[in-house]
Amino acid sequence: MKDDVPYYEMQLFITGATPNSVRAVANMKKICETYFPGNYKLEIIDIYQQPFLAKDEQLIALPMLIKSSPLPLKRLIGDMSDTNKVLKGLDYDL
Repeated sequence: MKDDVPYYEMQLFITGATPNSVRAVANMKKICETYFPGNYKLEIIDIYQQPFLAKDEQLIALPMLIKSSPLPLKRLIGDMSDTNKVLKGLDYDL
């Protein structure tokens, strides 16, 4: 883990308690606690409970992670099970 980790702001859009959504939440929590401890905000948004947020973000597939900070904005689709791909998608250098 690096000492100079920037603050990450992310939203994870899920579809209720489906297997992919449950895996995505667990995987992202583990990644955040392992690589960004104390340097992140991860908001979990269930589009069944907050459909207006999904419309605002123009989601094309779920689960979807949107990283808004640090820039540039990034969108990742899937259950976030491949840690290296997720970190690369978040512009985190191992």
